[in-house]
Amino acid sequence: MNYEDILYAETDGVATITINRPERYNAFRGQTCLELIDAFNRAGWNKAIGVIVLTGAGDKAFCTGGDQGAHEGQYDGRGLIGLPVEELQGLIREVPKPVIARVNGFAIGGGHVLHVLCDLSIASEKAVFGQVGPKVGSVDPGFGTAYLARVIGEKRAREIWYLCRKYNAQQALEWGLVNAMVPHEQLDAEVQKWCEEILEKSPTALSIAKRSFNADSENIAGIGGLGMQALSLYYDTEESREGVAAFKEKRRPDFRKFYK
Repeated sequence: MNYEDILYAETDGVATITINRPERYNAFRGQTCLELIDAFNRAGWNKAIGVIVLTGAGDKAFCTGGDQGAHEGQYDGRGLIGLPVEELQGLIREVPKPVIARVNGFAIGGGHVLHVLCDLSIASEKAVFGQVGPKVGSVDPGFGTAYLARVIGEKRAREIWYLCRKYNAQQALEWGLVNAMVPHEQLDAEVQKWCEEILEKSPTALSIAKRSFNADSENIAGIGGLGMQALSLYYDTEESREGVAAFKEKRRPDFRKFYK
C-alpha cells in the first residue's frame, strides 16, 4: 500500500507508525484507518520487529479521533460506521508484540481510545487527554468505554465520557492512563529507552504475556460489535447530526430538541 495519511519506518527492531495529518490534528478518516491497519499488519508479523511505536506528526496532536470533516451521517470509509475502527482496535491488541503510544499532544476522542488500547503509553508533559463523543453526537461503545474502565476504574471512566473534560499529562499519570510523563524535549529519548528495554526480552515470552493479558478482556470486543451496530443507527438520527453540524459551525449543539 502507498501511504497518504501515515508514515512508516523501521529502525533497529522498532517500527514507528505516525499519523501524518497534522493540519487536521492527526484526526483519522477512512483512508487513514486502512493505512494504519496495513502498517500494523506489516510490523506486527515481521520477526525483525520487536516493538511498535504509534504516534502523530508534529507537536500538537497524537490523534484526535474521527475527522468530522469526513463525517456526513457516516464516515467516508468501509465498516459499520464508515470507519474500520473495530478492526484497527483489535489489531493493536492482536499483534504479538508490545505497542507503545508516544503521546506528543492531544489524545482526544478516538485518539484517546487508541492510546488506551496500546500496551504502554508515554506522554509529553504537553499531552492532553479526553473524550468528546457526547459533545459531537458520538460514542465509542466498546474498548473506548468498558476497557477504559478496566484501566482507570468505573468512576473515572464515566467522568471522562459524561463530562467530556480535558485532562493534563500529570492527571493522566496519576490516574494510570499513562505509564510515564517526561518533558516534551525528552519524549523521543524516553520512548527509545523503553523500546531498548523491551528488545532485550524474549519475544515469545512477551507475546504470551500480551495474549494472556488480552484474554481477560476479550469479551469487550463483543460489546464493541453490538455497540458499533447501535452507533451506525444513531448516526442516521437528527440528534447525532446536530453534533456534527454544531462542530462544523463552531456553536453549542442543542441535542435535546431532537431527543424524542
